[in-house]
Amino acid sequence: MANDGNRPTSEPEWAAFVGLDWGDQKHQWKLQEAGSGHCEQGELRNAPEDLDAWASQLHFRFQGQPIAVCLEQSRGAVVYQLCKHAHLVLYPVHPKAAARFREACHPSGGKSDARDAAALLDLLMHHRDRLRRLDPESPQTRLLQMCVEQRRMWVDEKTCLSNRLTACLKQYFPQVLDWVDDIDSPMGCALLQQWPSLEALQSNHPGSLRRFFTQHNCRSQKRIQERLEAIPAARPAIQDAAMREAGPRLVQHIVALIQVLHKQIKELERRIAQLVQEHPEAPLFKGLPGVGPALLPRLIVAFGSDRQRYTSAAQLQAYSGVAPVTQQSGRSRAVHFRRACPKFLRQTFVEMAGHSIAKCGWARAYYAQHRSQGQRHQAAVRALAFKWLRVLFACWKNRTPYDEQIYLRALQNNRSRLVQILGTHLQWKEQAGFQKICAEKP
Repeated sequence: MANDGNRPTSEPEWAAFVGLDWGDQKHQWKLQEAGSGHCEQGELRNAPEDLDAWASQLHFRFQGQPIAVCLEQSRGAVVYQLCKHAHLVLYPVHPKAAARFREACHPSGGKSDARDAAALLDLLMHHRDRLRRLDPESPQTRLLQMCVEQRRMWVDEKTCLSNRLTACLKQYFPQVLDWVDDIDSPMGCALLQQWPSLEALQSNHPGSLRRFFTQHNCRSQKRIQERLEAIPAARPAIQDAAMREAGPRLVQHIVALIQVLHKQIKELERRIAQLVQEHPEAPLFKGLPGVGPALLPRLIVAFGSDRQRYTSAAQLQAYSGVAPVTQQSGRSRAVHFRRACPKFLRQTFVEMAGHSIAKCGWARAYYAQHRSQGQRHQAAVRALAFKWLRVLFACWKNRTPYDEQIYLRALQNNRSRLVQILGTHLQWKEQAGFQKICAEKP
């Protein structure tokens, strides 16, 4: 990743430079001492003991002086094992950037582990100003980040299982999809776990079914009655004996997995809530419009605690993928969606912007303005996320929680077009002893 000035340019006095090509079974390294043209190379077994021994040898050889290490990994087993050695300063490189650099150096397309390590060393020594050193966040922030990413992974896994469950039910028991609004909900899973087929469901007394729906928080008597009338009147979708046996068995297995994921997600959410409550950055984002228990921890880890991580909102907009990419050559110019970015980070900001539309007047007006210009929903939400990032970055950099009254006043003072789009006059009035900006129809 390019530095772009978001880190201090001063560097320590390096003792050596290392290019490390990591692998599943073994690692290839190439080392060059500072001020020397001689290179050394070697191979390491992918084992914690071998990595520790190698790092200790470098520490003893160079008397604890800093050593720059370049590798194609920013998170993973090798990074976690090397981070505990203070004398090793890691410079992660995106695999795509490393591959393009190798192709530029070797147009023939030749490739080997030793050549990859040499390319990383060359990139580190001659283009270090284009790289950003790995400065990990605080353990508290990194733990919160891992938890929210794990939660997203389990939610996506639950969605996949829900789709498989729906596809299976459509083959032999499609009626249940009309009777249960969310088939992967606790009520839907409990129903299919007890009665995975139409015949099993119809064998129950209506009173038992009514009691089941009531116990699972269905309070609409009209909805319960509709189900009780539809279940006896339903007819089997198929008569195939094989599917009538295999289908319910598969459904029960999928439901069991979904129930396990429900439990894991709830446990993660409890732990995330505890970490958010203890995190010092939580007050900055807690009052944002549309931000709830799921988005709040994601915003905390998106910005982190290191105020030197970004020096401008433009850097964060580009890194997160919210800012578009411009390609220009001669008379042709194209602006397109940015694909090379952390997808989960971009999703965080886009979802936050989407939720703010219903809770924030100026955000709703900004979204409507882009929609009126012919933009699609997702493009308009990304444009709103682009604007929100400028606001959030200022709040984060100055450690000041977001205050919509102050922002509305800034819009009015700057004669923003949003004030005109809102179709109101913004005026300061005293309410209950406080000065508050109010929107009044002209």
